[in-house]
Amino acid sequence: MWTRMPDRLFFLANSFVHRTLHKLVFAAVLGICLLWGTAGALRAPAHAAAATSAAHEWPRQWDGAALRPLALGEVEARFARQFPGQIARMTDGARVFVMRHVTEPTRMLHPATDCYRALGWRIEQARLERDAQERLWRCFTARREHAVRVCERIEDAAGQSFTDTSAWYWAGVGGKSAGPWQAVTLATPLP
Repeated sequence: MWTRMPDRLFFLANSFVHRTLHKLVFAAVLGICLLWGTAGALRAPAHAAAATSAAHEWPRQWDGAALRPLALGEVEARFARQFPGQIARMTDGARVFVMRHVTEPTRMLHPATDCYRALGWRIEQARLERDAQERLWRCFTARREHAVRVCERIEDAAGQSFTDTSAWYWAGVGGKSAGPWQAVTLATPLP
């Protein structure tokens, strides 16, 4: 019994460090993405600023798992002030969610693969996948010191979904998709 205890303690400590590191890396990646989107963006129109100031109610659960909010970092909060909509970070204890309530088509919303690549992550196994609820997601594995499974999708006010950010943008600009939209990116640490 005592010979197994150190292995169990090592596993628990390693698991805690892995989860904490994952959350810190995900926050850093999001911060870089937010800065990247801001770099080429013009000042948000007045109507976007007005829409951003209105409170958006975020989901309290995801697929039956309770969500709890996570604070935005300083860079994320600064980006959120210019974003046409609102941004929230949440967790269900196992995954980290970045949710964006988008009020107009914008180039400030771009693929998560771009963010991860910009930070030196290797992107693998990019493909479309359906989850247990039959929702279609664009997913990939990002690897650096450890691996993270990242999936993303965008849904419009009528329930139409997009897995490609560019297709969503042009559908919105062309009037084929009406907002507000909800963009969800979720990251799950891999063993």
